[in-house]
Formats: sequence, structure tokens, C-alpha cells
Amino acid sequence: MKNTIKKNPSKVFRCGPVKAAIWSNSRIINDTLAEVHSIRIDRSYKDGDEWKHTNSFNVEDLPKVAFVADEAYKFLRMNTFEPGMQQNEDNDESGNEQNDNFEDN
Repeated sequence: MKNTIKKNPSKVFRCGPVKAAIWSNSRIINDTLAEVHSIRIDRSYKDGDEWKHTNSFNVEDLPKVAFVADEAYKFLRMNTFEPGMQQNEDNDESGNEQNDNFEDN
């Protein structure tokens, strides 16, 4: 029997039955360890008493697909810092500088 570790997504966005899950993996790229992300979008539905998932969508699901895809994109762009890129600094309405790449706990 093969030992496997089930890894959970790092972030999930939902809109009704439609879900976007962000998965993080480490890879070596150009001799540097880098975190890469993949996004899986699916829709849940019930078949009898059993819940199932599909990556096929109805016309009515498309705005929900667009919404969760946009949220996933914003999350990754706002929370990912790539080396060599300048961090964005904006002023909020209070006049205090803030940086979108870092969270204040």
C-alpha cells in the first residue's frame, strides 16, 4: 500500500456551488526554490444522496466562475511577492502608507 499525504488547498473561494481552490507547490526553477500555484475551479452537485464535483458548467454558472477566478487572481497578486519586482506603496485615505504585499496582524 502506498503512503500518501493528502494536501489541502491553501485558499478556497466559493460562490454558490462553484469553487476555486488554490494549490501551492514548491519547485526548483533556475536553481532556486520557488512557490508555484495552480487553481482548480469546479462545481458541486448532488446526485441522489451523494455530492459530486464537475468541471463542466451551465450558462448560469459562468458569472460565478468569473467571480471565483477573479478572487483567486486578486488573492495571488496581492499576497505574492516576486523577487526583482518593486513593491507597490500607496497612500490610504488617512495619509498612512500601506503595502498590499504584506498583512498586518
